[in-house]
Amino acid sequence: MLHAPITFEPITELTRTTASSVKEHWRKVMQEVREQRMVVVTNHNEPQAVIISADQYRALQAKVEALEQSLGELRNQTPALTELRKGFDERLAVLQQAQAGQRARDLLRHPAHLGGKVKAGSGF
Repeated sequence: MLHAPITFEPITELTRTTASSVKEHWRKVMQEVREQRMVVVTNHNEPQAVIISADQYRALQAKVEALEQSLGELRNQTPALTELRKGFDERLAVLQQAQAGQRARDLLRHPAHLGGKVKAGSGF
């Protein structure tokens, strides 16, 4: 089921109605909710609640469920990422050794002569 995109304007920009107006003019408030999707209910001019349409609620619910599913999928990938990070950290640890800087400078001063052959692998 496709839902309209969920957008949230700042609460200060939403249509406002007072709590007493909600009690006295329920139908009018519901019409505003249908038109605006959200209405702020105030008490002494302070926001106390937001009334949202049922369609907007369902869209929010679907979005939360999709986000929870995505989060679950990311959590399932964590072991693979952990292994990748571990291998990367092991390779970087070589740079922390005492003579790493000097070895790198020596390699740059005296590049390897490969004699036209490409060498690859963990030993090269």
